[in-house]
Formats: sequence, structure tokens, C-alpha cells
Amino acid sequence: MASRHIGIVLLACAATLVPAGAALAQAPAKPAQIVVNDSGGATQAANRKTFYTEFEKRHGIKIVNTSPVDLGKLRAMVQSGNVEWTVTEIAGPDALLAERSGLLEPLDLSVIDLSRFPAHLQKRKYVFPKSVYSTVMGYRSDIFKSGGPVTWADFWNVTKFPGPRTMQNSPIEQLEFALLADGVPMDKLYPLDVDRAFRKLDQIKKHVAVWWTTGAQSAQLLIDKEAVIGTAWNGRYYNLIKEGAPVTMEWNQGAIKESAFGIPKGAKEAYWGQRVLGAMTDARTQAAYADIIGYPGLNLDATQYTDPKIVPYLPTSPVNLPKQFWVNLEWWADNGAAVHERWARWILQK
Repeated sequence: MASRHIGIVLLACAATLVPAGAALAQAPAKPAQIVVNDSGGATQAANRKTFYTEFEKRHGIKIVNTSPVDLGKLRAMVQSGNVEWTVTEIAGPDALLAERSGLLEPLDLSVIDLSRFPAHLQKRKYVFPKSVYSTVMGYRSDIFKSGGPVTWADFWNVTKFPGPRTMQNSPIEQLEFALLADGVPMDKLYPLDVDRAFRKLDQIKKHVAVWWTTGAQSAQLLIDKEAVIGTAWNGRYYNLIKEGAPVTMEWNQGAIKESAFGIPKGAKEAYWGQRVLGAMTDARTQAAYADIIGYPGLNLDATQYTDPKIVPYLPTSPVNLPKQFWVNLEWWADNGAAVHERWARWILQK
């Protein structure tokens, strides 16, 4: 009886081991490298020092970077079946368009732990919310020694705050800023009154010396004094302030939005792509990223590990967050094509 009992136990153990062995066999062989496409510049450098290095330590696979972010190229890759990227960043409303167009692999939430993310983000199926950033006002404090603009109405007030401006060459956020300058409350922005916004933009257009197209350019314009007041992503102004530049960042009426990543549909190394995104959920690594560039992750535990000196420069700080509005990516996904066409015509008009 004893030997019969032992045999039964051994058979049971063998039965439990087979699925585990099969699961291990299903894990693909490690490639020497994978490709992660992102927006480049300072954010890529910060990604490299934190998330990419963390993934490489965990899995022994090298990450090769490309840029820039390009929805059209993502679509072409997926449609042709020649997908070069394992993971890609996706800009703003394009993330929703990519999801709706079937250009992304579903997220493996057993690998990508969103349990400590805000509740409304835990149900994401295709788009990974890596971090948040804001477009805010900035000005040269050596020019405006008594204080610069604090509202978009002030930004538009060229009498009280004289000097050349710079803004992004994009309708996204510029329309919102124009409406705020025209007196629309932050919680009443959407749906955007496009005609009203363009009328208000007509008033400031001749005072905008440069319509910037890259993050590096937005910050450099203030350093070079081509503009004395401008807009930029908060991390760009944060880097200037860290370096001791005479620049002040104004959070009031800032535009906050997600930096999204996804795995292209049909990516050859999608298994490892899931693990790249998994590394991006780590609270300590998110804190290290925020320390470098000022863009916080969305793991609610990350602030425990962030340098307290950095917190005032984060869009999600308890002081800064209530002053801002969330860009409605759904509205832009639904209406962006027509508005971008109108913007392209408007920007060329004298």
C-alpha cells in the first residue's frame, strides 16, 4: 500500500510539472537586441538611464533606440507586416487613433502591473500610460523682475508683458490656451469652440516670433532671447532651471497629458516588448526618471522615492495638479484631422 501511495504522489507531481515545463518552453529565446522607438532628445536620454537600463539588467537584452515618434510610419509598418519596432512611444491623441485602428498588440496585464496606477488607467487594454507631462508658460525672470504672466490672458497682454513670444506649431493646446485667454473656464473647455479659439489666436499671432517644433528648440529660444515668454514641456524648463538659467515656470492653467507607449501589432519580439513596459511600471525607476527630467510616472508609489526637491517641479505634485487641465485626447482623436488642416492654412497666413 505504501509503494502504491508513493506512486500516486509521484504521478500527481509529474502532472503538475508538465504545464510548468510547457510554459517555460513557450518563452521565446532571447534576442541579442530589440528596438524601442521614442521621441528622442532629453527624454530618450532619461529613458536610457532608467527604464531601458532596468530592462537590460533584468533580461540581458540590449535596447537599441530610434526616433522620432511617427504614427504614419507605425501604420505603414503594421500594414506591410514589416514591423521594425518592438515598442514605440505614441504622441497624444495618436495613441487613441492607433488603438482604434488596430495598430497595437493588447497589453499583457500579468506582466504590466497597473494595480498602483490611478483607477481610470488600470483598465487600459492597448495603450500604456508611461508618464505625464505638462505644457506650461515660462518667462525670463531677468526681464520680468517683478513677476511675469500667470494666466493665458496675461500671455496675450503684450502691453503689460511686452516682448516676443514663442508657442508650439500645433493646434493641440494652442486652441485651449487661446480659449482660456478669452475667458473660458478650465472645466468648460471641451468641446472646444474652434472658431472662437482661432479668432483669439489672430490677436497674438504677430507677437509670436517663433512657432517651435521640438522640445529642445522651445527652451533654447528663451536662452537665446529670441523670445522672453513662451511655452514648453515642463521638463524642458526644469532642465534650464537646474542649470541656473533665469527662467521661471508657471503652472497655472497648464495642459497636462500622458506620454503613451505601445507594442506595434505584429512586432516580432512582442513578448519582450511586454517586459519593457513592465519595467516602466516600477515605482523606484519612475522616481529616478522624474529626478532626471521632471516627468513623473503614474505609479502612485513613485513619489515616495522621488527627491523631495524635485516634487515642486512635477505636474502631479499636490500643489501643481489642481492648477492644470487634462487635455481631452478623445476630443482631439475625433476632431484633430480637420483642426490640423485648418491650422496648417492659418499658420501660413500673414
